[in-house]
Amino acid sequence: MATPLMPKATAVWLVENTSLTFGQIADFCDLHELEVKGIADEEVAIGIVGLDPVANGQLTKEEIERCTKDPTARLQILDTPVPLLRRPAKGARYTPVSKRQDRPDAISWLLRNHPELSDAQVQKLLGTTKATINAVRDRTHWNMPNIKPQDPVSLGICSQTELTQAVEKALEREERRAKKEEKEAAKRAAAKAETMSEAVPEPAELATEPPELPSPVDNEQV
Repeated sequence: MATPLMPKATAVWLVENTSLTFGQIADFCDLHELEVKGIADEEVAIGIVGLDPVANGQLTKEEIERCTKDPTARLQILDTPVPLLRRPAKGARYTPVSKRQDRPDAISWLLRNHPELSDAQVQKLLGTTKATINAVRDRTHWNMPNIKPQDPVSLGICSQTELTQAVEKALEREERRAKKEEKEAAKRAAAKAETMSEAVPEPAELATEPPELPSPVDNEQV
């Protein structure tokens, strides 16, 4: 079965905007049902912006209503391919001159709302430089008093799909890093416990025979 564009972002939107069951959403987005439940409990996909499958031409409102009425029904993705904007894989993003003055506002918004994004990801999304990112972060930018955080999607600098993909990658990277740190911490704790157990001396063996008592004093008088 074909999966929708940006499965996690689509699942976020369906959880927030429909009354479909977790099983229906999981089946449509090719996710585990517990993962969808985690999205509803705000434990999974934190920070991911929902992607509307109706606006993207992957679902219809009638299909959502049909499955809402019948919990056993399964959503059917539309066969119509979703047109995607393509751009060269290599090279810096070209930002129109009219939008370049808005990049510091977009940088400020991303630093505040998506701190999980790396500087390299911000550079790629906005077509900016690391020096500009650092200047906005350190509040040393020459135009700092006039910088106001604004969503780069609303400014037209990047698409919602590109932003969502970058956030998903960043969250997955953070999750892998956290798991790696947990494993390393567990190894260090195990090594420390083993070292401490080797350093503790074994208790001395108890005597098997009772100590000899002094002979009784002869109280008889000659």
